[in-house]
Amino acid sequence: MLHWLTTDWILCVIAAWLVLGFLGIAALRQFGIVARILFPLGGLLGLVLAFVAVQGLTGGVVEVAILPIGLPQLPFHLRLDSLASFFLFIIGAAGFGISLFAAGYFRKGEGTPPGLLCFEYHVFLASMALVVLADDAYAFMVAWESMALSSYFLVTANHKVPEIRAAGFLYLLIAHVGAIAILLCFGVLQANTGDYTFANMRLQALSPFWASAAFLLAVFGFGAKAGILPVHVWLPEAHPAAPSPVSALMSGVMLKMAIYGLLRVAFDLLHLQLWWWGVVLLAIGLATALFGVVFATVQSDMKRLLAYSSIENIGLLFAAMGLGLLFRAYGMTALAALALTACLYHVASHAFFKSLLFLTTGSVLHATGERNLGRLGGLIHFMPWVAWLALVGVFASSGLPPFSGFVSEWLLLQSFLFTPGLPDSFLNMLVPIAAASVALTAALAGYAMVKFFGVVFLGQPREEKLREAHDAGAMEKAGMLWLAAWCVALGLLPNLMLQFIDPVTQMLVGTGLANQAAANGWWLLTPTSIERASYGPLFFLLGVAAACATAFLLVRLFYHGRLRRAAPWGCGYPWQTPRMQDTAEGYGQPIRQIFEPFFRMERHLPAPGDAQPEYKVSVSDKFWHGLYLPIARAVEFLAAQVGRLQQGRIAIYLLYSFITLLFMLFMVPGVKK
Repeated sequence: MLHWLTTDWILCVIAAWLVLGFLGIAALRQFGIVARILFPLGGLLGLVLAFVAVQGLTGGVVEVAILPIGLPQLPFHLRLDSLASFFLFIIGAAGFGISLFAAGYFRKGEGTPPGLLCFEYHVFLASMALVVLADDAYAFMVAWESMALSSYFLVTANHKVPEIRAAGFLYLLIAHVGAIAILLCFGVLQANTGDYTFANMRLQALSPFWASAAFLLAVFGFGAKAGILPVHVWLPEAHPAAPSPVSALMSGVMLKMAIYGLLRVAFDLLHLQLWWWGVVLLAIGLATALFGVVFATVQSDMKRLLAYSSIENIGLLFAAMGLGLLFRAYGMTALAALALTACLYHVASHAFFKSLLFLTTGSVLHATGERNLGRLGGLIHFMPWVAWLALVGVFASSGLPPFSGFVSEWLLLQSFLFTPGLPDSFLNMLVPIAAASVALTAALAGYAMVKFFGVVFLGQPREEKLREAHDAGAMEKAGMLWLAAWCVALGLLPNLMLQFIDPVTQMLVGTGLANQAAANGWWLLTPTSIERASYGPLFFLLGVAAACATAFLLVRLFYHGRLRRAAPWGCGYPWQTPRMQDTAEGYGQPIRQIFEPFFRMERHLPAPGDAQPEYKVSVSDKFWHGLYLPIARAVEFLAAQVGRLQQGRIAIYLLYSFITLLFMLFMVPGVKK
């Protein structure tokens, strides 16, 4: 009987995604076939991938394969291990929910034919899976570039809008700058052997200098794709430009491919870890997290708010990896496993709750035609399904128990509590400041999510057309319900998720948390010992339920029939109109004032004699004006100078050739016999 390996099943899923993409090309404008058949089938393939990846995780077997495709003498080397299986599970599980939503979301006339969207979407999924499987630099870079190009075309789906084209070009530019750094990193890792397989890179014992060079190139290259400072500027431009399912796939899944790549290089391909690597990642991560969350709190566009929130979460992931490197460098493997567990748990948590939040914004956008928070409000009355599912994502993103975001952030803070054990007094002094930054970031994230949900769904509609908003369709609801269920499940059953993460940390640092967690029962999460810290999500949920039930019974017993209904006090205003509600700009005003050095603010005062005076404050990114615009101006200047060489006269071009030849004759030394 033919025995199929796990890798075979995964390759079949990848091939089937590509087949679905080409079927989309065949049914280029057949919207019914694409939306009702191809996208749901793509989602089912994601479910199969997630199931097979779980088998790979629990089996713990490393499988390798060679595909005879590509260039001569350069086949694709593939490897399925615990790290790859975990990220394949994220791709498949999140991709299932997003694909179901996409089946009900995409409409005719989105700017790109539906069949072409189907092709780009499934190539995007397949290329991400191939990135995770790749075991040589050639296969990795082919898959990485395929992922970048397919996502670029998805971002620019509505390519007739100039702003969307500009956002796509910016994304593609930074993606390719990062890809160059990754390619140089692989060049250093192969140590001049000419063998670019990852197996050969694992055998190389690089000096600390060259190992550090490879690490820093990896940080920049993968950081450009992840959106760390200062190469973050593409996220708040590309995410609002892309269709909402694409934004969900990019933020929830694609950004994690950068996390995967950095974990692969730092903990697998490099044979040593230096303590200052951890400090670099910790500093970059915390700066990125704080920057992202501060900008999220002052946004007035739904998708830009979520994009900056993704920057914040990527910063937390980099901080967790930095802490893991710091512990590993000092031989504290158990604490390194704790930090990496927090990182991987947050990878899964963010994949589900951020995808869910982007999908809810897509439903709101389709129902109202608005992304501006200042023109929304009161949608919980007209879109109850979307509102309640968005609330699940908001709770998870805010790090509130008993949802998934709380578990990962709690594990990260537990990791910081053990840093006084580091054998370095300087680090012992600085790391508590880092822990305080994580706590501040978590608090501001809750602030931003309250603004997002409150302004969009609560209060009264700020526009009359909002009263005609409709709830999401059946396929959209199914996709969002799947993602919301994971947000709840990861919050209530953390020890089950630790069983899947444990093989990954065993592979990367040699130990894990699963045995310690299992020793105290499946209902109690104990990262180190029960005497030091523990968390029981089910106990917490039962306590909240009991408190709510008790309050309800007491009200019914003592106050039933004694209520007097009256209009609430409106601060002295006789009419409760939408104009009396707090605006998105007003809600973020305290943050703008406290963190003013973060922003580049322009205040627009009303003109004298203006019949309808209006005061506006526009907030922009200092990095854009201080770094990127000067570079753009310099490139334009150099291009203009080089353009002067084009005279259009053959005599001038012959003169250039003659001068170049003379230069080479004088500068290149002759060959001595």
